[in-house]
Amino acid sequence: MNTIDQRIVSCLVANARSSYAEIGKVVGLSAPAVKRRVDRLLETGILRGFTAVVDPEALGWGTEAFVEVTCQGNITPARIRARLEPLPEVVAAYTVSGAADAIVHLRAADIHHLETALERLRGLEIVDRTVSTVVLSRLLERPPTPES
Repeated sequence: MNTIDQRIVSCLVANARSSYAEIGKVVGLSAPAVKRRVDRLLETGILRGFTAVVDPEALGWGTEAFVEVTCQGNITPARIRARLEPLPEVVAAYTVSGAADAIVHLRAADIHHLETALERLRGLEIVDRTVSTVVLSRLLERPPTPES
């Protein structure tokens, strides 16, 4: 990925609805040249797609928590993922170093919904114990930028 590709990605991160012509004006290329580069960035997996960024609170899912999950025995990341995927409140999950095996990001409609989701998470046969941290406010959330 060269400097022009980085600038194209930055334009798309700022506004994924930008036209190839608009991006071309910023990076000094024609619209077809920008399209070819965007297609290549998609093919190589640097860009994984285009999506709308939605405020979860506006959709009624304003309560969130991060949960440290310690699993029973030696368990693969694929097995952890397979058990977490059916839970709609799980919006992200990561394997981590340290005492926990994974960190799970939950979103729910309210504290009661969150409690129910936590109970279902704790009820999974792979889970030994959990430690939950409820989010009070979001201080900073930024998309990745290639120029950083």
